Amino acid sequence: MLDNIRIVLVNTSHTGNIGSVARAMKTMGLSKLTLVDPVQEPDSHASALAAGATDILASATIVDTLQEAIADCGLVIATSARNRTLDWPLLGPRDCATKVLDEAGKHQVALVFGRENSGLTNEELQLSQFHLHIPTNPDYSSLNLAMAVQTVSYELRMQWLASKQRATGDLPEYPRAEDLERFYQHLETTLGDTGFIVPQHPGQVMTKLRRLFNRARPEENEINILRGMLASIDKSTGNT
Repeated sequence: MLDNIRIVLVNTSHTGNIGSVARAMKTMGLSKLTLVDPVQEPDSHASALAAGATDILASATIVDTLQEAIADCGLVIATSARNRTLDWPLLGPRDCATKVLDEAGKHQVALVFGRENSGLTNEELQLSQFHLHIPTNPDYSSLNLAMAVQTVSYELRMQWLASKQRATGDLPEYPRAEDLERFYQHLETTLGDTGFIVPQHPGQVMTKLRRLFNRARPEENEINILRGMLASIDKSTGNT
């Protein structure tokens, strides 16, 4: 799914920014980079700032126009740093990630980022189906190119990981209710044997402990560890 997502940079001025974007992409599992009419192609400065993501720079596609960069894409989302007069469907980073992952399994998707100093033109923005706006602090909205790519890439990865977990059922092994009840009985017995709980005046200790463990929701292996700890206490107090 992530292989169908490309980051498109339009007319980037500084090669260092290209390298930083490559690094931001690789940390989040994205690998497809397209450069539209860069002022200068990636160089040693870009490689230095890529910090190990030089493979993304080496495989980057360089084209002359945005139309060429997105020609085979079924979904194009263009970033806009500020509100425009264009009445276009607008997404935030989280909704953008949802939309991208919904469609990336079916066709190529492009996330388009504009020039460092002026963003995308109205004509370029109109080549997209949606606009993406990152809601930065209105008093200081200085978000550089790599930061913007990192923000969107992070949202993509988090939702992609969540979707994988749901698909594979990769959830922790939790104890069955009967096993959990045996733990609570064991805990109550041990605490009674050590004198922590006075049988004549038990109070709300076990109720509060049940609430504590239910809130923590220990996994099956963690319950086994706790049972082992209780058994160790029982042995040391001669109550085995």
